[in-house]
Amino acid sequence: MARIKIDLPTTYSFRTEIKVRISDINYGGHLGNDTLLSILHDARLQYLQSLGYSELELGGGALIMADVAIEYKGEGFLGDILTVQIAPTDFSKYGFDLVYHVTNQNNKPVAYAKTGMLCFNYTTRKVMSVPADVRAKMEVMQ
Repeated sequence: MARIKIDLPTTYSFRTEIKVRISDINYGGHLGNDTLLSILHDARLQYLQSLGYSELELGGGALIMADVAIEYKGEGFLGDILTVQIAPTDFSKYGFDLVYHVTNQNNKPVAYAKTGMLCFNYTTRKVMSVPADVRAKMEVMQ
């Protein structure tokens, strides 16, 4: 079986900490894979807010997720403090990737992830070009 391999950047432009809650734990006694995706979403929202944006207000457009890839590297447990670092990469006309590096409080890797994000106009229901100011802000932080 072919494995997913995410290319990690050398630097990250954003960092946040998220505590693992009881509702994040699955029947195996560790962080659920579905919950990890929600944690990435929360971190992405914090990243966008740090730039003055949201998923629904991104320089005149919005963001939708086109794809996601996650490499699970270790377990997360109740009470762990996860550090999520984010870096924007691979800009194209209509979107970009966000790469995530997730570690626990002991700096052990929990997951690497990538989300492919597209700029979207909800009025026309079509993809749109990445707004120049958005790209400029994100690239400055690279």
